[in-house]
Amino acid sequence: MTAQRLRPLELNGIARAALVAAHPDDETLGAGGLAQRLHANGTELTVVVATDGEAAFPLSGERERRRLAATRREELRKSLAAQGITGVEPVWLGLPDSGLHRCPGPLAEALGDLLDGSDLCLAPWPDDPHPDHRETGLAVFRAAPEIAQCWSYPIWMWHRHDPGDPAIPWHRAFSHELTDPEHAAKAAAIDAFASQTGPGPGGEDPILPAGVLAHFRGRREMFFREPPHRSAPRTRFDELYRDTADPWHVRSRWYERRKRALALAALPREHYGTAVEPACGNGAFTGELAARCDRVHAFDPVRAAVEAARRATANLPHVEIGTGALPGALVAEDADLVVHSEILYYLDDGDLAETFERTAGALRRGGHVLAVHWKPWAPEAPRDGADAHRRLLAHPAFEPLVGHDDEEFVLHVLKRR
Repeated sequence: MTAQRLRPLELNGIARAALVAAHPDDETLGAGGLAQRLHANGTELTVVVATDGEAAFPLSGERERRRLAATRREELRKSLAAQGITGVEPVWLGLPDSGLHRCPGPLAEALGDLLDGSDLCLAPWPDDPHPDHRETGLAVFRAAPEIAQCWSYPIWMWHRHDPGDPAIPWHRAFSHELTDPEHAAKAAAIDAFASQTGPGPGGEDPILPAGVLAHFRGRREMFFREPPHRSAPRTRFDELYRDTADPWHVRSRWYERRKRALALAALPREHYGTAVEPACGNGAFTGELAARCDRVHAFDPVRAAVEAARRATANLPHVEIGTGALPGALVAEDADLVVHSEILYYLDDGDLAETFERTAGALRRGGHVLAVHWKPWAPEAPRDGADAHRRLLAHPAFEPLVGHDDEEFVLHVLKRR
């Protein structure tokens, strides 16, 4: 994937969002159009700025730096007004410009409180070639709530990296297209930062010359998904089952019913001996799977889900429901079928690799793997369903047999070699 072929960014149902910048203007350059869209959609928007950008011109003295700090604060207020982002007063942390690496404690402490309750966290790309951008991005994504979507926006990457640089994670890149009014408002907002687009106080070259600004004056913004690096914690699923036995509405939603029907139809055999179903949830799929198997061994890490699954399959003596989590609960047992439904994308790299190995070990030769997953990216997941399937298809223990890929989910049946 390159900068020219990006998936569209789709953010729905965001009640609270935090837009964090290292310096005044980063937020406008990298995410001004998206901020406008969120604000217009009624999202409660918090804008946080780590530094005042007072050290933009290194030769300036202390008095000039204080003056520039005040100027840049006022420029950001004008920029927000130009974009129609009203009623949003920036939160100024006042940390030293070009010195965030020296104060990780105060930055982390401030962000922990400010990000609490956010559904969406936006911050500079942690690999952006500016130390303040890196420190800010890393701090934000460490402090972000567990269930918040996290996205980063690059600034200097566009001018200091070649698009073909392997360090750029294009596989995590998504684009946001600006409407005509958003595009015009962002252009006016960029012009508000006169201290950066014009010469410095000592006649220095502009920080943001026309060549740099050309990219940010375009009609598209680009964001990298910043997923967690650890498997989704069990506590997250405990919370989901706390108020309802069917948190995903698997028995009533058309997506879920259609997914199960297509998954069962994709199985090459009419009947299987032993099937193993990790992360069985409340047993909606388990019961349907049981009609095609002599024995089903299903398990889930959430006690409430296990109890619901046992109730749902109480009249099926050949179904066994246990408590366990991937990868450890998947053990060798000469199974004919292993079903991974809506689970692999919740696993980090290590757990996913071990799950694949244990899946191969649990299956007899010629046995099948059924994997089916929602394609969008769950906030607490280290990857999306498509990535989980790419890795599964690349594993040498399995041979692809059947595939189905549509707008909502991806499905594959593979054979154990």
